Amino acid sequence: MQNQERKQAVDNEIAVLVRVLHESEQGPFDPLDELAGLAETAGAVVVGSLTQRREKPDTATYLGKGKVDELERLVEFHAADVVIFDNDLSAAQIRNLEQRLKVKVIDRTELILDIFASRAQTWESRLAVELAQLEYSLPRLKRMWTHLSRIKMGVGMRGPGEKQLEVDRRLVEKRIHELRTELKKIEKRKERTVSARKDHMTVSLVGYTNAGKSTLMNSLTKADVLAEDKLFATLDTRTRRWHLPSWGPVLLSDTVGFIRDLPHRLIASFKATLEEAHQADLLLHVADASHPQVIQQISAVYDVLEEIGIEEKDTLLVLNKIDLLEDSVTLESILRRYPKAARVSAKTQLGFDNLHRAVSDALSRSFRDVEVEMDISNGRLQAFLAAKGEVLSTQYTDTRMVVHCRIPLKYLGRVDTEEAEIRERSPETTEQSNTDPIDEVA
Repeated sequence: MQNQERKQAVDNEIAVLVRVLHESEQGPFDPLDELAGLAETAGAVVVGSLTQRREKPDTATYLGKGKVDELERLVEFHAADVVIFDNDLSAAQIRNLEQRLKVKVIDRTELILDIFASRAQTWESRLAVELAQLEYSLPRLKRMWTHLSRIKMGVGMRGPGEKQLEVDRRLVEKRIHELRTELKKIEKRKERTVSARKDHMTVSLVGYTNAGKSTLMNSLTKADVLAEDKLFATLDTRTRRWHLPSWGPVLLSDTVGFIRDLPHRLIASFKATLEEAHQADLLLHVADASHPQVIQQISAVYDVLEEIGIEEKDTLLVLNKIDLLEDSVTLESILRRYPKAARVSAKTQLGFDNLHRAVSDALSRSFRDVEVEMDISNGRLQAFLAAKGEVLSTQYTDTRMVVHCRIPLKYLGRVDTEEAEIRERSPETTEQSNTDPIDEVA
């Protein structure tokens, strides 16, 4: 399918939601709350829901026989157009359910892909979404051609549906190869772009979708990035200059939101987009403190960070939307588990002073803010400090010079103390960097 077709996959359609809960899934929360948000984001009109708790899914229809009967009555009663599962179904399960229910059936992955297709704005994100869609569709092509007859035409001859299926499969595989090749080029270009910013400290916002990352970025940097109260409002990375008090300028990047059971294909396709998070000096993990499932959402984000290989990166948890909490009990229960988390409201800027201090402290853990006094003729050491650290200012006398710089500890240890005197500076005395201002980095 083309992107435009997929954008309209469930738009304005009447939907019934379904989820099979496994025995280990417990909690007072609404198990279909998130799926309802996803469906509404995609444009569907939710009219009914059904859940079932099973030890393991039925191999043919995922639901048990009795629940399929109940679902059929629910679809007929509401005259539904589509049934959306909050589980991932096999091609055979979807086909069997569609034959029984006589309406379209899609699973969680296909719904998320549909949302991404409608939200992708840049060339890079459109390619990534198309690749994920095609990789999802490839093993399901046979289901798409069930409306064609299988006319037997003798040994070695195939019906028109099977002929078209083979043609489609070859076309899809060819397009997948083309997209992977193009995205590899984009990844390499993105790596070079991000690496070129090594002279600046970089901070990347990560977190569950709709946790308020874009709103926080707008408040911190006076940027004007899109911020909506919708799931996956941001798909494309944006980087802005943030003047961090008591530190200086850093680059702050917003990234695509994560979600529980984020499709693996989507994570792989968005590798170039997530390069900002890979290269960041610090991750700000933004969580919606007012959400009833905030603990589960925090865990889901850590799972995705582990999947993309950056779970060990220095991370500061930021509990956002604390202004929406009706009492302190919820916040206290979160803080018992995450006592070092920063508490803020991106909308009202409550708690920003503490956030600034926490980020400065986190960035300082692996760096030292120092003054290096040396002979003015020591060009080799000057070049070393410029290459490995961030030179903030330089002062000269007749024969000596003092370089104020911020440099990683691993490089500071290589400075020969016999040819230079090193003095640490306190964070309060740090002034703004003398680098050129950066308003936006693509």
